[in-house]
Amino acid sequence: MQDNKVNEAGAPVDLLDQTEALYRDVAEELAQALQGVRRGDISEAKAAVQAIKDLRTAFHLVMEERSRVEKLRRQLAGVAAGRDGALDFDAARAEIGRRLARLRDA
Repeated sequence: MQDNKVNEAGAPVDLLDQTEALYRDVAEELAQALQGVRRGDISEAKAAVQAIKDLRTAFHLVMEERSRVEKLRRQLAGVAAGRDGALDFDAARAEIGRRLARLRDA
């Protein structure tokens, strides 16, 4: 079994690369099947339909894996982010003030 390598951010990159390679392979199969259909080879139509289904599945795999990798990168970067990925300095300032007040009380 092949181990997934980890990039400098600690995200698994091999699985993403493999999924993208699968996507490219299925897209190539679809292109070949469509060329066969254009030449009049009706038997290629079934292969084209299957390739479209495989392409859709591969696309979903790529998008899911990219989401996972991006989520891991954000977690590893320690980003305390809002919706847009920006730091909330007002919330950080309030938290620091709250902690300082607790220290003064102690």
